[in-house]
Amino acid sequence: MDKINRRKFIKTGVTGLAGLTVAGSGLLNASCTSAGVSVDKVKLGKSGLQVSRIAMGTGTVGGNKASNQTRQGMESFTNMARHAYERGIRFFDMADGYGSHPYVGEAIKTLPREKVTLLTKMWTHENGSEHVRPVGETLDKYRQEIGVDYIDILLMHCLMQGDWDKTRTHYIDGLSKAKQDGIVKAVGVSCHNIDALRTAATHPWVDVIMARINPFGTKMDGSPDEVKEILALAQQNGKGVIGMKIFGEGDHITDPEREKSIKFALTEGNVNSLTLGMESIAQIDDAVERVMRLAKG
Repeated sequence: MDKINRRKFIKTGVTGLAGLTVAGSGLLNASCTSAGVSVDKVKLGKSGLQVSRIAMGTGTVGGNKASNQTRQGMESFTNMARHAYERGIRFFDMADGYGSHPYVGEAIKTLPREKVTLLTKMWTHENGSEHVRPVGETLDKYRQEIGVDYIDILLMHCLMQGDWDKTRTHYIDGLSKAKQDGIVKAVGVSCHNIDALRTAATHPWVDVIMARINPFGTKMDGSPDEVKEILALAQQNGKGVIGMKIFGEGDHITDPEREKSIKFALTEGNVNSLTLGMESIAQIDDAVERVMRLAKG
């Protein structure tokens, strides 16, 4: 099959999925609904959380408080999110930089809070930077925007240095207190650098890691084999691992490439759950059917 461009691919209504993340744990609570197969749940390392194998990503082409998901408008986003929920996707992946907090908040406000898992990400700065703000104030803002009392998973966003554990103690201490106070349930990092990922794999503070993984090595922090090895170590240390960029940020979206990418993530990637930047109900249905078929295979 000839490779098609990303815009044409999205228009076909099958999977845009620029930011996929996938789970490799055993099936929990798999079921069928009138709409077809439903997404199962997996354990997220030793975080104490069980999450749907697929998370609904909200940051495709995200930045400056917007993304492809939010640019569709509140009504369209809410319809997609609630359809995802009906298909078993109870895990929502947000970030302050995507501007997706109020969108997810609107989508879930009539849903049972205990049945959804909310992850968001906080942009951080080195200790002493003029941009550093009290962590508690930032979390209060996030909770108000989403309309919830607590956030399940809070990650430091896009870490690119191996010594982040020394340069960002302000956030580590603040998030540790928030965890003690029940404002967040699990903490961790989203990595965009192999040294940052290595540090996260062994650091005792980290509950959850979000990492880039695909069989092509596209937009990853190292080769597939290098990243697989680090994520295996992370899992051995009890970290929950969420894979992202499963399709290389949209570079590998032909049907054979999607199949190869998801199968790789599920069987070799050493991840627990996947985040997918889905942009339509058709994409949600395709992702659910494809991921669950390969997970069971």
